[in-house]
Amino acid sequence: MAVQGLSDEDLQRVREALAAGRKPKVVFTASAGQIAGQIGQVVELTDPATEEFVVVRFGRDELPFSPADVAIAPKGAGKRPEPAVEPEPPARPEPEFMLDRKPVPAREETKAEPVEPEPVKPAKRAAKPVAKQKPSAALTVTLAYADGEWTVAAQQGTKVLAKPYLVRPAEALKIVGLVDVPGVQDAVEQILSVERAEAEQQAQKLRAELAEIEARLAELREAS
Repeated sequence: MAVQGLSDEDLQRVREALAAGRKPKVVFTASAGQIAGQIGQVVELTDPATEEFVVVRFGRDELPFSPADVAIAPKGAGKRPEPAVEPEPPARPEPEFMLDRKPVPAREETKAEPVEPEPVKPAKRAAKPVAKQKPSAALTVTLAYADGEWTVAAQQGTKVLAKPYLVRPAEALKIVGLVDVPGVQDAVEQILSVERAEAEQQAQKLRAELAEIEARLAELREAS
């Protein structure tokens, strides 16, 4: 009996299957030529206005065919028949071999010899504690001002390292600047300002006296 091609109802079923994501199987009819009876899958339906608009995948190729060249494949088509499994013949019973086994002699129990304990080594004497070093005596550096003079002295504990020696006011101000104590620096600047004012007054007095002496000297030179 010749296999008929796809009818309009078959084409509608194929179109719905493609829309659902399936690729329906078809069998090639006698009008397909040498591949008649082979199974393929429909992957697309193109424009029905053309004669061959049924695109079928056959092997690795996708070729267009007319509806007369293919038909809906019967159920179970394209499946490879499973090879029949022949039952294995029953294994022949092998003859039993009787072996003369000699009884294994029982092992003799060996008595464990007593182990002498190792002599205990005397514990090492604890190391003597390291004597604590005495802290070094405190170092004191003194900057003093008295009677218009600045002095610096140094002493470590009861030992005098430097007896008071005179320093210039500028050096005293530098030493105080190293100590970030605003009250001390203000006191030093105040002392220096007072000394500066007294020195200026004394300088003016000496200039006036020097002017009088120079005027007297000038008169004596004119008289001579």
